[in-house]
Amino acid sequence: MKRLSLGALRGRARVHAVRGGVHPKDNKALSAECPIEPIPLSGLLRVPLQQHIGAEAEPVVAKGDRVAKGQVLAIGRRAVSAAVHAPTSGRVIAIGRFVAPHPSGLPVATITLRPDGEDRWADLPSPLDPNTATPDALAERVAASGIVGMGGATFPSAVKLDLRNRFPLDTLVINAAECEPYLTCDDRLLRERAAAVADGILCMARALTVDKVIVAIESNKPQAAAAMRKAVANLPLDARVIVVPTRYPMGSEKHLVQALTGRETPARALTAEIGLVVHNPATAYAVHRAVRHGEPLISRILTVSGRAVARPANIEVPIGTPIADILAHCGGTLGEPARLLLGGPMMGLPVPSTRAPVVKGTNGILALSAAECRRDEAMPCIRCGTCVTVCPSGLTPLELNARIRNEELDGAVRIGLLDCISCGSCSYVCPSNIPLIQSFNYAKGKLAAQQRVKHQQEETKRLAQQREVRLERIAAAKMEALKRRKAEMAAKKAKAKAQEGAKAAAPLETAS
Repeated sequence: MKRLSLGALRGRARVHAVRGGVHPKDNKALSAECPIEPIPLSGLLRVPLQQHIGAEAEPVVAKGDRVAKGQVLAIGRRAVSAAVHAPTSGRVIAIGRFVAPHPSGLPVATITLRPDGEDRWADLPSPLDPNTATPDALAERVAASGIVGMGGATFPSAVKLDLRNRFPLDTLVINAAECEPYLTCDDRLLRERAAAVADGILCMARALTVDKVIVAIESNKPQAAAAMRKAVANLPLDARVIVVPTRYPMGSEKHLVQALTGRETPARALTAEIGLVVHNPATAYAVHRAVRHGEPLISRILTVSGRAVARPANIEVPIGTPIADILAHCGGTLGEPARLLLGGPMMGLPVPSTRAPVVKGTNGILALSAAECRRDEAMPCIRCGTCVTVCPSGLTPLELNARIRNEELDGAVRIGLLDCISCGSCSYVCPSNIPLIQSFNYAKGKLAAQQRVKHQQEETKRLAQQREVRLERIAAAKMEALKRRKAEMAAKKAKAKAQEGAKAAAPLETAS
């Protein structure tokens, strides 16, 4: 009988069943065997100040300033925010608004940098040893380095590391499922830089003060799983690699946690509330660079794929590089792509303009041909229930869509609209080609707009009340001052009258 290695034993673990999901053709073969390659610097790098969930970063440089690679361009504001750094050395030629990599295409605050070709580093902070540094010091280094979740969520990583102060944590989960079709950047990262990713995992585990780590990898990435088993074998942690079934959306944070541990995260709650924090392997790699080398997050690895791109690739790209330059590096497109997406085909967003830059959360650029895109017209719902069967959140997409079409947004919320993870499984299987996910995203956007209006109204009311109180206080202060002046004048008059009476009485006393 063949004896199993420790690594193989660690990889064998029970995977719990989770509901729903689909099996789209993964199309990963287009780029899975393409090693990570660098890209030449663009003539201009446009670095948005909003590359994360939370408050926009605040610039600390001015137009005309010379900056070094890794120098802080903007600092994070408020509790949830992230710093932004220079991807290379050069001169700041503009601080203004530029098209964002967002389907709205609306401009956002952006720092435009003209590289000088020297790629000269700024002075970087000293390395930290995760085994001796305090959790606070590690989290502070991650915050100063501007690291965010690089799987697409872009939540500031330091905020997640600080969850140790709010919840009793026991496990760090590395979400290397990479379940979106076409994308292979995490696969290549784990194959080529497994030791660095494992060290980043150690840094994050020490910051979270946990000793248990699970690295979850889908079964269609055997080489990545083997590389990570070897890399985590010597970590001073209870670290293991678990291979999970290849099924979309296995990479959904809450569903992955349930598959790995059997623990179900309550609706609209954090996985930290049940003891686990989930991070992406690219985030772990960025943490390694920040802790061990003092380097901030100024570049990322992404996949360029699709049958409308001349040469699919996995490339390491400086933040701020225009999408057009990346496509040109990959040989351009084969004619006009039927769809150009940022991210995967299930949850990706349309590219508003190829002038838009790559940001921290960009994990892929897809140029899809007409044959890869679904072009059938939508038909009436036949109430087959297929969308209900595949929904990983246990929702009824057909009922949600019916309420949204009738503008019954409150009703949609009551039956779970806010629990939708926007995975797109329902749209994928719908035989009537109904764009369900677009409907849900529309409703969420409208609800968010209503909330903003409500917040603005409440804020206006609060400010008006504060103004009224302030005016009343000013009026009261004026009245009090007027009373004091009247009292002072009355006292002066009384004193003057007394003095005049005293003067008038003085000659009489002399005459007597």
